Amino acid sequence: MGATAIALAASVAIQNAVVVWAGAPDYGDPIKEVLAFHAEHRVAVAIAVGLEALNLPLLLGFLTGLHGLVERRGRAGADWSRLAVAAGATLSAVFALYAVLWNGVVLSAGELAEPSPEFELAWQLHAAAFALALPALGTTFIGAALAAHASRLTPPWQRLLAVAGGGLLLAAGAANLAIADGSRLLFVGLPGYAAWLVWLLATGVRLVRARTADRPDDASASDEEG
Repeated sequence: MGATAIALAASVAIQNAVVVWAGAPDYGDPIKEVLAFHAEHRVAVAIAVGLEALNLPLLLGFLTGLHGLVERRGRAGADWSRLAVAAGATLSAVFALYAVLWNGVVLSAGELAEPSPEFELAWQLHAAAFALALPALGTTFIGAALAAHASRLTPPWQRLLAVAGGGLLLAAGAANLAIADGSRLLFVGLPGYAAWLVWLLATGVRLVRARTADRPDDASASDEEG
């Protein structure tokens, strides 16, 4: 489970690095710039969307693994882990829609000389899907962090990070309509998005270390039984 968390954090970080490196437009940029970017950077979008297909099973695998671990450790935080699984399933569905709409945007861009109303609508729906993903991510983040903390899997600072970061994601998601229309309120949620990656990496490393520390004991016990 720790390796899954690390892999998810790495995949999301690479995905965002590709988008930033390509110079992707903001949702509030002129639609002509949006069209020009997608006509010229089809490969970058293909990589980002392809990584989204990897992120979804990694996310669901991590959350279900966390729930199972919480259950095995006395069920402390089980309600929070169930919330995280439910929110994660919702998040996966929204991100799938986000990726599909992005495919539509980039495919349309290759056939247009000027932005069409349909192209602009697809871009706005893509923005709205991302904005709607923010509160789902915030709920997932808070639920997973509180479940892990209740089961003594993570230190107190990670719980505080989750509450703060998840709160920012929830607040940004409330401005869904404004973000779909190009509002800069989207950037309210970006620190929370970064906090999610930090939490995933820290949790993954901690779980991997705990697993590694347990192995010598397991091996000794096996030798004694033998």
